[in-house]
Amino acid sequence: MDPKIKLMFQDKHVTEGAARFGVSPKDLTFIGGFQNFIYSYNRNEMKYILRFTPSTLRTSEGLAAEIEWIRYLSEKGVSVSDPVSSLDGKDFERILGNKMDFYVTSFKHAPGSKIGYPECLGNSMLYEQCGRITGCVHELSKLYKPLAERHTWEFNDYILRAKVYLPSELQPVLHALEELKKHLASLPVNTDNFGLIHGDINVGNFTVDELGQITLFDFDECQYSWYVEDIAIQLYYLLYVFGEDSKSERKVQYELFMKHFELGYTEDGRQMPDDWKELLKLFLRLREIIVVVGMHRSWDLSQPDGWTREFLQDSYMRIIKGISLIDEF
Repeated sequence: MDPKIKLMFQDKHVTEGAARFGVSPKDLTFIGGFQNFIYSYNRNEMKYILRFTPSTLRTSEGLAAEIEWIRYLSEKGVSVSDPVSSLDGKDFERILGNKMDFYVTSFKHAPGSKIGYPECLGNSMLYEQCGRITGCVHELSKLYKPLAERHTWEFNDYILRAKVYLPSELQPVLHALEELKKHLASLPVNTDNFGLIHGDINVGNFTVDELGQITLFDFDECQYSWYVEDIAIQLYYLLYVFGEDSKSERKVQYELFMKHFELGYTEDGRQMPDDWKELLKLFLRLREIIVVVGMHRSWDLSQPDGWTREFLQDSYMRIIKGISLIDEF
């Protein structure tokens, strides 16, 4: 979270936002968040999420489009964390502040539990399930006719504000981003390869139940982009934990993911996006830049620990050279 936004978010915003959904502040438990302030609460033996989104990061139309997208997927049988209306029957409420406002939304808590590191690594069943739900989302996206519109990939907040968040000595990273944006803008766009995507599928944004079924949540980053980006994001978060000195382990993880993800994605006759294996490299590079921008926005990197320092050094090297985590495979 941007430290400046943290300073703007006050207890009175929490109290008013909770009241709009019939929740007492004392019943809220803060559980974190990278772009939003996330709380959990219980009602009638059911668990829910209450999310506060800074108005500097999202518009009311963008929020309406996010909720509409989630409801559409749910109606079509995709397991997602369903939205919950406020006491006034609204999909979201706006809480006024002095310098910025906050949008409040609520969702049913996803069933099952999160699967983290290292349990997610080398997990072929998980990768197949990831492929299956991603394939279903993309297939439904091709048919989707929304009333409200989300932004397209180039208006992703991390891309727009990279110059603000990155220090001056990282100008080469900004240059690499501009070159990559030009390359991406030249890619073909059609209904089979481009549509509304989740935008941030990773082990932090889904749960897995006892039967292995995935429930997706946190559609806050949904945007119009190439379907391959949704795949590259998942792959990135499985590979980035392996440093440059662990390339052999990274390769094993990459090959396992590719094999089993494709099995799930192509179930029931679904087709992988055109040239997806080659395009993965471009979108892995984009995700790496976005992660670096996010770290500089939200963390104090003046004295990073050993792993973070080495990770950033490796990332800077790859970004500036224009290579991805899988270029040598």
